[in-house]
Amino acid sequence: MYETIVHYISYSLAIFGAILVFYGGIRAAIKVLAKEILRKSYEYNDIRRDFTNKIVLGLEFFIAADLITSILQPTLNDVIVLAVIVAIRTVVGYSLNAELSELSPDKSDK
Repeated sequence: MYETIVHYISYSLAIFGAILVFYGGIRAAIKVLAKEILRKSYEYNDIRRDFTNKIVLGLEFFIAADLITSILQPTLNDVIVLAVIVAIRTVVGYSLNAELSELSPDKSDK
């Protein structure tokens, strides 16, 4: 019973993370097409910033799902695999955040 509940919580978080990334990708694709075809005034940096935000948030949900799953599988091998996955996702998240801060307008101009 407990394992089933934890499994569904973990699965739900992972699905939500995937939905966020998918939503961000669709939204970015629509904005790029609108810019190119309809000549809308979107800036590529704004599109990238919005998409990067969705990816970073989605990664946070994936990490949370992995951590909750580790409750069910506490073997040493599974913990090592989880640590590697979390490390990779953390590096990707950090890199995306660094890119995001480069894309953000300079707040010192205000």
